[in-house]
Amino acid sequence: MALHLIIPGGASADVAIIGGSGLYDPNIIENQREVKINTPYGEPSGYITIGDIKGIKVAFIPRHGKGHRLPPHVINYRANVWAIKSIGAKYVISVSAVGSLNEEIRPGDFVIPNQFIDMTKRRNYTFFDGPVTVHISMADPFCEYLNDRLYDASSSLGFRSHKGGTYLCIEGPRFSTRAESRVWKEVFKADIIGMTLVPEINLACEAGLCYSTLAMVTDYDVWAEKPVTAAEVEKTMTQNIERAKKILYNTIPKVSEKIDENLCSCCKALENAIQ
Repeated sequence: MALHLIIPGGASADVAIIGGSGLYDPNIIENQREVKINTPYGEPSGYITIGDIKGIKVAFIPRHGKGHRLPPHVINYRANVWAIKSIGAKYVISVSAVGSLNEEIRPGDFVIPNQFIDMTKRRNYTFFDGPVTVHISMADPFCEYLNDRLYDASSSLGFRSHKGGTYLCIEGPRFSTRAESRVWKEVFKADIIGMTLVPEINLACEAGLCYSTLAMVTDYDVWAEKPVTAAEVEKTMTQNIERAKKILYNTIPKVSEKIDENLCSCCKALENAIQ
């Protein structure tokens, strides 16, 4: 069973970018046009911008909406992923701002995680609320094929990046207490912390999309005995946004339909998941 979606008005793309905090302007995309997409789950975070990057059809959606009007816990993740699927995209690159739980991962670094821990509490995690029951396997939740492309692009540009690592997703919108931060770091052994990965990645998996995250490290979380402030996050994030755009600009043309299935099983997530 798959999600049966219709491409609206001829709008289509091969790759979708979900822009996180700070990345609201898809100015790396040429020949832009905006498309409004209605979904069974309500409105997405905003219009989808469709255009080209070096001849590749690309779609862009701002996760938090223009002007960062949607906090993490109220984003309509199901509508966003449904909209992306509906325009025919196969690959999704999510850009997210995160804090570091690992001394070796510094503010200003990029991380391309390969695992996550979910500590969210009250989100809509699935497209399948019944009568069909679906249990997807998420042992390896990120697309290794896309992870490789992102890391290669980042390294070739000379940016300090980390391939692999565990993203711990909290509910937000508040930051962690010191006690929580120590648990995430010392007990859970997570590497980075953010608020938007889940349920976006779960839904992408159900939709048969290849999904990777380009995480921009903005700060050390409060385990480092320095409270996180919005001003600190904003300063480092601003410095990283242009580099993130360069990584995307260099990654997307290298994404190919000819996937090595040993590196990517994202599109087969539903094959053995239906009850």
